[in-house]
Formats: sequence, structure tokens, C-alpha cells
Amino acid sequence: MPWEPWRKKTKSTKEHLVDNEEVGGGHAGAGTLNKSGANGAGLPPPPANQRPKLVFHTQLAHGSPTGRIEGFSNVKELYVKIAEAFKITPAEILFCTLNTHKIDMDKLLGGQIGLEDFIFAHVRGLKKEVEVYKSEDALGLTITDNGAGYAFIKRIKEGSVVDKVKVICVGDQVERINGQSIVGTRHYEVARMLKELPKDKPFTLKLIEPMKAFEMLEPRSKGAKPASDSKIGTGRGTLRLRSKGQATVEDEPTEFEEKAIRKVDDLLESYMGIRDTDLAATMVELGRDKTNPDVFAMALDESLGDFAFPDEFVFDVWGAIGDAKQGRL
Repeated sequence: MPWEPWRKKTKSTKEHLVDNEEVGGGHAGAGTLNKSGANGAGLPPPPANQRPKLVFHTQLAHGSPTGRIEGFSNVKELYVKIAEAFKITPAEILFCTLNTHKIDMDKLLGGQIGLEDFIFAHVRGLKKEVEVYKSEDALGLTITDNGAGYAFIKRIKEGSVVDKVKVICVGDQVERINGQSIVGTRHYEVARMLKELPKDKPFTLKLIEPMKAFEMLEPRSKGAKPASDSKIGTGRGTLRLRSKGQATVEDEPTEFEEKAIRKVDDLLESYMGIRDTDLAATMVELGRDKTNPDVFAMALDESLGDFAFPDEFVFDVWGAIGDAKQGRL
């Protein structure tokens, strides 16, 4: 069902925030939507002033009061709403996690938010610069981005070149490579730049790590692999954020979709050094009803041509979607 952003009401800071709620607010609810009663079959959508307001709860991951946000259709607008609630700038937000204040790469906010999810915003913390000697072709990094111009490290492969440089951590934003700013560069382009760095030569990374509360300091995490039973979105339905057009409220992914998305996300990491469940979901959606791999390849080229996917990758994605349909995953 189409969902349109609501006009922001003028509120004081106190009205935005609820004092002294605990960090770890997975218990807190958010706006819910009764889809069956909102718009019957064949009926036009209700007037804007009668549509339900989807209100989400949010905190800064390192600790803050709880804010309430509403009226966003994409990740950039979401960051603006969070920034308004906490009187910071949107550029300070590195990424968001759902239902945990920890830097948990399995809980990253992508293109979907469960209607009962609690949003934690991780903001810019310590800046650091490190020199890395590229002794092998592969650095062992998996890159993702926040949908608003920042690429950051999602996984570090154990025993890899980067794993030996303990100052580099999962969750760090990659700000510069050899002095070149990559702010505004998509994750697949950053992964390509890192892959193309010459072997047996040093290079420098400028990184920004997420701010951490004192009690959150832990040994470095390498980033968990997606759990086989992890869900893509939670709650009674999800809010699907879109880079163009209005956000929509949709049902939770089916078992077929979840399995296919996980497999395609694995293929993205294997072929391109990125993880992106929203991109994987888009590819699964494009391939669901295609009759053969050539038609699927043309659909990918039309919708996602900027990625320049290799033919082998497209073929493997087509096979993964087919395996999921047949229950072989």
C-alpha cells in the first residue's frame, strides 16, 4: 500500500525525546498498520489526513534519551529525522542498526524496517589513519554502505591482510584511500578500488569509527556471517524504503525470498566484495517471474547496469533463485 511521508509537526526538544529510557530498547513498539482494514480490494487509498502515522522509536547507539520519528521515505530522509530529534547533523550518522545498540552487522538497517523495530543510530567517533602493506591480492575486507554516501567495513576475514592490522575494525567508515576522498562513492566502487591497489606496496586508509559508550567497549569483532535463520525485517510487516518514490508497507519476506536473498548476498560478497541485502532483495524480485537467464540478464542490465555484473555472477544468481523456488536451498 503506498505510504506518503507526513508533514513534520513543530515540536520542542522535550516532545521529541523521552528521558532516561534504557539503551537496548528492543521492547519498545512502533507504529503498526492493519493492512486489511486500511484499504479494501478495489477501493482507492484513504485521504492523506486519514492514513495511519508510522512512528518509530530511536536512540543514539552510544547512549541517549529515546526519540520518536516519522515521515520519511528513504534512508537519507530517515537520517534527517534522527538528526532533528537529537540536534545533530545528518552527516554525523554512519549507519543504523535495528533492535540492538551494538555494532552488529547482521542487524544493519537496509531498505526495510519492521513496523515494531527500534532504530539505533551509530554516529562518528574517533578518526584514525593507518598504513597497510598489501602482501596479498585479497585484503579480506567486505564493504557495504549506508545509503547516504558513507562506505564502511562490514566484515574482516580471519587471518587476512587487514585482520593483522588490529586498529581496523568492523563498522569503521572508509573516508579516504591514499588521500582520495571516497565520500559519496558506492560500496561496490570502493571494493573495486581496494581490489585494484597494487600488490606488494603500502597504502593508507583514513577511517572513522562509530562512537562507543564506555560500557560497550569489547574485543574487536570480525563481523558475523548471516545466520541461517536470520530474518530480513521484523514485526508485523515492513516499511520498504526506496531511493525514488514513496515508501511502502509490505508483508514480511516469504521463506523463498529469505533463502534466495541470503544466497544472493553471499554471491555478492564472493564476486564483488560487498554485502547488501537490499540489493540482493531487488535482484530476487527481478528474477522471480523471469522465464530464462537471458531475460533475467536483460532485466538486471536495465535496472542495475551501473554495477557491471560479470556474466558468471548473473548466471549463479539465476541459479540461486531457481534453487530457492525448488526448495533446494
